[in-house]
Amino acid sequence: MSTPPQSRWLVTGARGQLGSDLCRVLAAAGLGGDQLLALGSDQLDVTSSAAVQAVFEDFRPQLVINAAAYTAVDQAETDEDRAFAVNAGGPALLAAAAARTGARLLQVSTDYVFAGEASQPYPEQAGPDPRSAYGRTKLAGELAVRELAPEHGYVVRTAWVYGATGSNFVKTMARLEQSRDTLDVVDDQVGSPTWSADLARGLVELAGSAARPGIYHCTGSGETSWFGLARAVFEELGADPDRIRPTTTDKFPRPAPRPAYSVLSDRAWREAGLTAMPHWREALARAFAEDRAAYLPAG
Repeated sequence: MSTPPQSRWLVTGARGQLGSDLCRVLAAAGLGGDQLLALGSDQLDVTSSAAVQAVFEDFRPQLVINAAAYTAVDQAETDEDRAFAVNAGGPALLAAAAARTGARLLQVSTDYVFAGEASQPYPEQAGPDPRSAYGRTKLAGELAVRELAPEHGYVVRTAWVYGATGSNFVKTMARLEQSRDTLDVVDDQVGSPTWSADLARGLVELAGSAARPGIYHCTGSGETSWFGLARAVFEELGADPDRIRPTTTDKFPRPAPRPAYSVLSDRAWREAGLTAMPHWREALARAFAEDRAAYLPAG
């Protein structure tokens, strides 16, 4: 990854899983002081027009990465108004401010904008067809950025993100390894696990590159099922992966439907000359090697 330009960077959602890694990546690149403003949701409510306008007027960011999001997928089914405010209204306000000031905006989106019925990786220009409230609200955020900041807006879809901060599937599997003899994990949902540290590096590279505005996909390379990812987590823990047993989605009904297939093509990413994302299995090994304790249960 090339060193980011010495510009003023704004990171929203900076206390979350991705936002925390974005801050680490930017700090490691030497940005700080008056060059980086990292705001958590308690510091910047992206749904507030006045708050967004004040940040742009006071800090005058040149590069903005919006990692603020409503990510409670099941809860969004009964709380779609709030999810829409954060996932669509927030990006719309940021996009309007970016267009007004000439700032470059990266909006992080999701595989949930697709139906999940494909059998080949989704290209960037595939027609979206979200099946959940979460997917609908994230798609609305994409459309707002593309409409309001066509010359300054970038939509970056990702999937199956895990990291050292917050809760995620990898941490859940590590916790359950200590308390269950066996685990049943679905084997009929396929995607590309993405380490948030790698995603953060990719976003920073894109933000500082000459890539054209548009839609990009950034996930770990390769694909697996949740069953396959769970087995890999057990392998990293030194546990017997055969304790993981395959099952099907219908055995675990959830309020929000999950995409059965959500692998995303990275063609636009590669054509822009951006660094290819590592294979998901290699990334998982590095995540454990770099910060194993972060994935293990406390105590």
